[in-house]
Amino acid sequence: MSGFVTVPSGTNYWLRNATVPATLLTAVPEGARVSDDGLTVVDIAIRDALIAEVAAAGHSAVAEGADSLRARSVGGLGGPLEAAPHVNHVDLRRGQVWPCLVDIHTHLDKGHTWERAPNPDGTFDGAIRAVMADRGAHWSADDVRQRFEFGLKCSYAHGTKAVRTNLDSLGPQAAISWPVFEGLRKEWAGRVELQGVSLVPLQRFGTREGEELADRVAAANGILGAVGYVSSDVDALFERLLDLAAERGLAIDLHCDESGDVGARSLSHLASAVLRRRFPNQVVCGHCCSLAVQPPEIVDETLQLVAEAGISIVSLPMCNLYLQDRVPGRTPRWRGVTLLHELAARRIRIAVASDNCRDAFHGYGDHDALEVFREATRVCHLDRPVGDWPRAVTTTPADLMGLADAGRIGAGVPADLVLFEGRTWSELLSRPESNRVVLRNGAAIERRLPDYRELDELLGNA
Repeated sequence: MSGFVTVPSGTNYWLRNATVPATLLTAVPEGARVSDDGLTVVDIAIRDALIAEVAAAGHSAVAEGADSLRARSVGGLGGPLEAAPHVNHVDLRRGQVWPCLVDIHTHLDKGHTWERAPNPDGTFDGAIRAVMADRGAHWSADDVRQRFEFGLKCSYAHGTKAVRTNLDSLGPQAAISWPVFEGLRKEWAGRVELQGVSLVPLQRFGTREGEELADRVAAANGILGAVGYVSSDVDALFERLLDLAAERGLAIDLHCDESGDVGARSLSHLASAVLRRRFPNQVVCGHCCSLAVQPPEIVDETLQLVAEAGISIVSLPMCNLYLQDRVPGRTPRWRGVTLLHELAARRIRIAVASDNCRDAFHGYGDHDALEVFREATRVCHLDRPVGDWPRAVTTTPADLMGLADAGRIGAGVPADLVLFEGRTWSELLSRPESNRVVLRNGAAIERRLPDYRELDELLGNA
């Protein structure tokens, strides 16, 4: 898959005239102007796999000395690559440059089962039935590994540096999927950093199985997770989950209120439990769809609790659009997404992520965090102004995953970047940017997306 521009084979060069969302810079360089759309044009020096310098476009000493040098066409772009002694220059002609992407909520163990286990009516209940039947019939270690790795290949080719995946962990499946995850985490280290989250109904943590699962998650250096539903014992169950996590030094990552039920309020119950227990570790909640249909006074109460508890929220706009408010023969009446702007107004940290790809919960998707951001922008109005929203697929999930050197551009940070041809927001978010260039440690990777035919035999399509 060829890129829109050619990057030198070495790791010492300048990316000139690069448009960067200012919110993704560790510091806006002196002399750089930030546009009303939050974009700035800079020159980026790459040296020995790191970003050595970020300067206002044309203001670096090396760049100023190159103005009179001969230009030659590269990469089919038709723009100049300027060559100075011992230093290469790539002129991006104001194409955008982002740090590599971070996808904090996925389901790599479910992915790419659609042809084998489609959702017959597209509903949430239909998805659960389809996945349960497929898991019982097919989810061997080899089956999970092949589909899991297919998703990783997609993520890597699209420019994703880190992925957190949920792992179905009910009964015997935990003993199958967690070793697969640990093996792939080791194999993909340095390409895609992997984190794993247990996924079971919250009620399981009221049993001995829940304690055993917490031990397994701790042994795998994972994150304790569950699906939270309101029930008569929800407060006791959340407290038990938090206690199990605290005893083992684990963070929490939960699915909450993934429905349009106005009475679905597990998020507020969780926040109250976090405050009561003074839980010391990180808590992340995904979905939280029902907030969008609840009365204003309930919303205000919940957001206040979430802010006080320090809970971070992950929205999954593509999957939620697919499943929520789906009634056969009727057009959906709401978008299915949570209240991103209201959360942001409370300074609650927000990320957006892929969620399910090509399984019964979402029949589409390709593990491309740029696609996620593009659709989130359109669906949730993350523009006018764009503001800090680009951090939702970069800096914020990187921080939540504890990756201090990911999701940002600045001197001393690894040169893990994605180069896009689109210059403005309208250009970047109107096309798939299939000709993007992905840099890892300053070197362009071979961007080869896996062929769906690789899974034919596994899915019974051969």
